[in-house]
Amino acid sequence: MLTYLLRRLLLMLPTLLGITLVVFVVMASSPGGISAQSLVEGQNLDPEAKKEIEAYYNRLYGLDDPPYLQYLRWLNNASPIGFTFDDENRLSGFSFTKGPDLGKSFRYGRPVTDLLAERVPITILLNVLSIPVVYLLALLVGVRAAVERGRSFDVSSGMIMLALWSVPTMLAGVLLIGFFANEQYWHWFPTAGLSDRVVADQVFMPHWSSLWDVALLFIAVIVAMSLFLVVANSAGKRRRMFFLGFCWFGLGLAMIQQMPESGRSLALWILTPTIFALLAAWLAGTEYRLLRQLGFLVTGLLIGSLLSIHGMQGSWLKGFLFDRLWHLALPVACLSYGGFAGLAKLTRTSVLENLLSDYARTARAKGLAESAVLWKHVFRNSLLPLITVAASLLPSLLAGSVIVESIFSIEGMGKLAVEAVQTRDRELVLSITLIGGLLTLLGYLLADIFYALADPRVSYE
Repeated sequence: MLTYLLRRLLLMLPTLLGITLVVFVVMASSPGGISAQSLVEGQNLDPEAKKEIEAYYNRLYGLDDPPYLQYLRWLNNASPIGFTFDDENRLSGFSFTKGPDLGKSFRYGRPVTDLLAERVPITILLNVLSIPVVYLLALLVGVRAAVERGRSFDVSSGMIMLALWSVPTMLAGVLLIGFFANEQYWHWFPTAGLSDRVVADQVFMPHWSSLWDVALLFIAVIVAMSLFLVVANSAGKRRRMFFLGFCWFGLGLAMIQQMPESGRSLALWILTPTIFALLAAWLAGTEYRLLRQLGFLVTGLLIGSLLSIHGMQGSWLKGFLFDRLWHLALPVACLSYGGFAGLAKLTRTSVLENLLSDYARTARAKGLAESAVLWKHVFRNSLLPLITVAASLLPSLLAGSVIVESIFSIEGMGKLAVEAVQTRDRELVLSITLIGGLLTLLGYLLADIFYALADPRVSYE
């Protein structure tokens, strides 16, 4: 295994070299190429000033050199070992400890390393919040749909997953902003950014002016969630459906009440509560106990929070943490739904294929319970296709964040990549390409390791 890992790590170097070379050739071969003239294009400058700025760019970035020499210079700067140059850009020696230098951005005039240090954590935060949501929901829905093949849950979840998968990320982001961040409908979430300026002067955690308000919040939430959990576990199917449907019918009416009067209509008053009630009744009537409990708990949390907020008498500060989560709600939802839908369908197919296999029938014939067959035998073998998808999930989320960050005006890696391509910022484009390629290769390497952990038959010796 160690030999295999070392070999894969060594093969990453020529692969990354080829990726950056292809991107550089495409940029250099595009109309206009990478030149000092393209950097000062569109600026109202007199000819002498323009010539001086072009000479400065040529001296700083070597844009007047042949393309192959420009790429070799960038490659030498990005490498932790290589040749060193003096202040006049003349070769001064070779060093094994010079460290990587990704250069200075054309657009921002700042070191690329500083820009990446600011933007990468934001994109990582979006992905760290999205990936657990994607996998948790996909496994819950996909496994149950495979177990109940051909039944109502399988058919309905399949239709919902197909509908979610068919909605483009760009359209979903625009709709979320248009309905839930628009003053004409429900202005519940911010339209852009990651935090409000006023929050910079507030505390990190939410803060209430009255201890009674804090106690009221905890009591209302705990009581409501406990009550809803009892109903989910002990009430009959019809009572569960009526109870949860009635609650969401009331929440739908309250939702319409929050809209401005100009946006209300008779159709909204009828359709919105009715759709909410039907979906809630379906969720309450499902035999999938875990999903049913999750739906009741979320409803109890929501109703308990609303009741406590309505009964509060003092003021409160949302704090930095709550404000950041409030800003991230719509971007994370927009980034997660597509991966969740696709992964849920893949999980269903993989689990269903193993449920019908010979070893599963043999385990049942030996007298094992169906739950033991599912979780001890079938589920482990079903992880292999999911691991394959997980290898490309991280770079694909990085690509998806390009759209999400652009729509929600989040200063992350995705938006930085778009700006770098638009302005032909060579240093930024090559650096982002290098990071994306490295993430992809690391994802495939981790997938190979997880293959060996999930399947004992896989060996790299």
